[in-house]
Amino acid sequence: MDTTMRLVIILMVVSLLVLHQDFWNWNRDELSLGFLPIGLTYHIGISLGAAFVWWLACTFAWPSGIDTFDEPTSEPGDQT
Repeated sequence: MDTTMRLVIILMVVSLLVLHQDFWNWNRDELSLGFLPIGLTYHIGISLGAAFVWWLACTFAWPSGIDTFDEPTSEPGDQT
């Protein structure tokens, strides 16, 4: 695991948590693309950003070897 990449991912998650509190969009009446409320458009962007950060975490910061299993020591059904 690269500790620099883990730090970058942690900082990205914290920034997503801060940006999720979009108090600046609460009283805005503008529409995005002519039909989407600006708050909904903002949350679509936050959701896409969260998916990207999760992909980065799984790709670059996931511990190696956590997905592997040990070989069984006996055959299934062996009662010794």
